[in-house]
Amino acid sequence: MGTLFNIVTVIIGSAIGLLFRSRLPERFIKIVFTAMGLFTIYLGLSMALKANEILLLVFALVLGGLFGEWMRLDQLINRFSNWIKSKVNIADEKFSEGMTTAFMLFCVGSLTILGAFEEGTGNPPNLLITKGVMDGFSSIALSAALGPGVLFSAIPLGIFQGGLTLFAGILQPFLSDPIINEITATGGVMIIGIGINILEIKELNVINLLPALLISPFLVSLF
Repeated sequence: MGTLFNIVTVIIGSAIGLLFRSRLPERFIKIVFTAMGLFTIYLGLSMALKANEILLLVFALVLGGLFGEWMRLDQLINRFSNWIKSKVNIADEKFSEGMTTAFMLFCVGSLTILGAFEEGTGNPPNLLITKGVMDGFSSIALSAALGPGVLFSAIPLGIFQGGLTLFAGILQPFLSDPIINEITATGGVMIIGIGINILEIKELNVINLLPALLISPFLVSLF
């Protein structure tokens, strides 16, 4: 129920943001871009500072990036987003960017993991409801800046967060607080990269770093 609530808030928030986007002049869209880019970098920094083992963070990002590059993960995700775009007949050039950016912002934080574990182990979904409200407000600004792709980020959000909730009982014993902190820090570094992309400082292939989120807990457990 927590993930379903989260999906609904993202859809409603995105719809409101798209309504604003269609009525805002270009200069207002640019200032929204700037605000979201700066906020995204701030959010990433606050998450990255939770790292306790800097070397493990570096190794996780490097190994994850190499593995993602080998898998050509960016091409797979872009094909998926382009398939959705063709099915709904949307020609927005920022569709893929909006979908992947929103998904990562909504799903790589510790609140996603803790909330999924809370509900998945039989407790009321208080954390996911709180997260859903936050994501709903965030999706207003994101969709105003990045377009309809943000609305469709609800699909991978539902798959990822819902999957964590369903398998919470199996996964929880393997994810201690130090591991969750390192996963959050790894995701934070990626979110900084997303902020750099939004501000158009430099185009970074952040998607191919995603395997680092799986490598990070393995390295923490190993060392």
